[in-house]
Amino acid sequence: MSELTVDFQNVYDGPGVPEASLFQTWAQAAWQHENPSEVTIRIVGALESQGLNHEYRGKDKPTNVLSFPFEAPAGITVSLAGDLVICAPVVEHEAVEQHKEAVAHWAHMVVHGMLHLQGYDHIEDGDAEVMEALEVRLLAQLGFGNPYEAEETEKDS
Repeated sequence: MSELTVDFQNVYDGPGVPEASLFQTWAQAAWQHENPSEVTIRIVGALESQGLNHEYRGKDKPTNVLSFPFEAPAGITVSLAGDLVICAPVVEHEAVEQHKEAVAHWAHMVVHGMLHLQGYDHIEDGDAEVMEALEVRLLAQLGFGNPYEAEETEKDS
């Protein structure tokens, strides 16, 4: 894997956001390409997340992570992966709701978003299985457990 530069922007005015260096570690671990690149990770509050989610996905509510892959104009070669916008209150709420350690859920959101920037998706079941398996493997390499186990346990009960 090549070097990934993370431009970290925390505009969320609240507690609970991990150190910027952790975002670099998580994003780098999820970068699957041989070419060096750059990603912007922006930590936001519910209002900004809701506005972006409404504008780009037609959903009028905040969401955990939004991925905006960079699409260079024809003939232009720039090493930008794109942008991740992560909503701190949603991530914190989900971690509590899903009985997950907050830092593990933050790491999952970064890995999940980075895979989206690289073309992975989870709309079709087959694609979801591939993406989730890769997420589980990458998170294990970072020392985190399977983020989907808690959800599966809840579904079974």
